[in-house]
Amino acid sequence: MQSTRIARLSQELQQEIARIVHQELKDQRVGFVTITRVELSKDLSQAKVFFSCLGAEAERVQSQEALERSARFIHSLIGKRFRLKVIPAILFRYDESIERSIAMSDTFDRLKAGPRPNDDPTTRQNG
Repeated sequence: MQSTRIARLSQELQQEIARIVHQELKDQRVGFVTITRVELSKDLSQAKVFFSCLGAEAERVQSQEALERSARFIHSLIGKRFRLKVIPAILFRYDESIERSIAMSDTFDRLKAGPRPNDDPTTRQNG
């Protein structure tokens, strides 16, 4: 379990990085990106920044590459805005939890709807 300080700092970093990505990054390759969470290491030396992105796989890869290229710029802005002894290194990771929850929701919807008439093995004719 994270300490209260680390959890609070993670939340503040998430908000600030989201603000920077949306308002200050000029890279057109960053698509419609949402910063979903930040995980800080216990010694605050690394921040894993998870993001989600609308679009196809190619757009996600393009957005991740653009974010990774902008990490040093974002790091420098964080250093100017936060009073910390150590500014964490920023690592961008795609957050797959949203895709998994959508797939799980679709599975539940199909289960709730029940089998379709064509799926019933007793009504199939061998031929």
